[in-house]
Amino acid sequence: MGARRKKQKVKKGPFEKIKTGMRWIFQIAAVILIAYMLIFFWGQPRTNIGQAMETTLSGGDRVLINTLSYRFGTPKRGDLISFKPNGNKKAQSLIRRVIGLPGETIQIVDGVIYINGRVYMEEKDLPAMTFFGTAKDEIVLGNSEYFVLADNRNSSEDSRSADIGNVRLSDIEGKVWFVIAPRSHFGLVK
Repeated sequence: MGARRKKQKVKKGPFEKIKTGMRWIFQIAAVILIAYMLIFFWGQPRTNIGQAMETTLSGGDRVLINTLSYRFGTPKRGDLISFKPNGNKKAQSLIRRVIGLPGETIQIVDGVIYINGRVYMEEKDLPAMTFFGTAKDEIVLGNSEYFVLADNRNSSEDSRSADIGNVRLSDIEGKVWFVIAPRSHFGLVK
């Protein structure tokens, strides 16, 4: 029969305890930092208000925005963005689709969108426009301005409205990318 050896507990000195404690603090801080970055850059929630985006989002849909997408890049035509109208930080964030990019000329004639004099054919089947607003005349976008339209074109305020106008890059909060509520709409935004 073999002799059984008892394991001896090694007592940790005060420096070992401090070292272990510091490791725990570092790990907790790292997890908190990673969680904060994920939420700040990819998961800031916004609520779609009203029927302006009806063919894509319903009123009351909770969405997530990616704020990182425009810190190192710029919006692309067709992106859904969240922005503060006229830079008013106290205003409700709006969600609209980017149509015109900086330096382009936008005009809407008989419900047809023209970008730099050419007809713009949209990928989505959206209702024909009956309201042209300020876009009945040519609008030339500045170096950091975007022209946005709602998907429900005849029941919304967007860049055609003098109250909203062109959207400055600095007023854009991020790209809408995911619907989190209600459960029936849960998933990526198309």
